[in-house]
Amino acid sequence: MLAVSGNPVLIVVDIQGGAASTMPTPGIPVMGGRAERAPRVRDLIEHCRSSGVPVVFIQEVHKPDLVDIGRELDGAEGAHCIEGEEQTELASWIDPRPEEFVIRKRRYSAFFGTELEIVLKAYRAGTVLLVGGLTDVCIHYTAADAHQHDYAVRVLTDCVAGSSERAHDAALEAIGYLQRDALVTAADVRTWLDEREPVGV
Repeated sequence: MLAVSGNPVLIVVDIQGGAASTMPTPGIPVMGGRAERAPRVRDLIEHCRSSGVPVVFIQEVHKPDLVDIGRELDGAEGAHCIEGEEQTELASWIDPRPEEFVIRKRRYSAFFGTELEIVLKAYRAGTVLLVGGLTDVCIHYTAADAHQHDYAVRVLTDCVAGSSERAHDAALEAIGYLQRDALVTAADVRTWLDEREPVGV
C-alpha cells in the first residue's frame, strides 16, 4: 500500500538524451534497461496528469566552458549535460505541457540552487514521487534533500536507474534507511492513483 502525506508531486529527474534518448548520456555510466523503463515512466506521467497529480521535470545543464560544473568532474563522471548539445535536451518522449515546470539545475540535487522548493510549496506538496536517474547520484541527493525539507519521499524502484546495478541497489538501501516507506513501484503508484479522488491544487 502506497503511503502518501499531503499532495503528491511527480518529479522526473534528468531523463535526457534528446532524439537519441535510448542511449546513455555522454560522460555518465548507466546500467541497462532504459528501453524497458521509458514506457513505464511515460505511462506514469500520463496517469499522474489524468489523476490531477502535478508533474515537474528536472534537467541538468552546464555551460560549455564548464564554469558551473563545480566538483562534478572529481569523481567517475566526465563532462556531461553541456548546454546546446542535443543529448542534453530532455528525451524525445518527454513532452512537458506549457503549464508544467521544467527546472534546470547545476548540481546533483534538484533542490540545490533551483526554484523547486517554491514550486512544491505552490502545489502544497507533502509527498514527492521520484523517477529518472541516476539512482546513486541525482535521485539519491534529491531524495535526501526532500527528506531534510520534511517531504515524504517515494522512489519508484522500477523507474530509476543507477550508474551500475550495485550502485543502484546501494542507493535504494540508503534511501530506504531514511524513510521506511520510501521504496515503491510504478504499480503501487498506479493502484493508489486509481483508488483516489482527483484533487485540485
